[in-house]
Amino acid sequence: PGLRSSTRILSGLAKASDIALVTLSWHEMNLYDLDTYHYSAVIGACAKKDQWTRASQLFNAMIRRAVEADAFCFNATISACERAGEWDKAFQLLGVVAHSHVESDAITLSAVISACDKGG
Repeated sequence: PGLRSSTRILSGLAKASDIALVTLSWHEMNLYDLDTYHYSAVIGACAKKDQWTRASQLFNAMIRRAVEADAFCFNATISACERAGEWDKAFQLLGVVAHSHVESDAITLSAVISACDKGG
């Protein structure tokens, strides 16, 4: 499938994050050029399923592959960490946001503050 249909497939699989992860992995193994939207769909799915470790791993993979992160990717990953009480990871990501071209917004800051509150 083309990139556009791949994005639609990943977005449709967002409720089943394991399937979305497998689909993303398949695309990577077959050397498809994945973009921000592909990663965003799966990171968002992981965040909704409280899978902060997977969301964080995907975010890191995205950065390693030089795929430009957008506000949604940052916010979804930070929110996943926040839900898990991983305040240090959320705070670390805030630092990454500060050194990127992406501006932090109310969602970013609220999730980091909430993570710090939950984490003690």
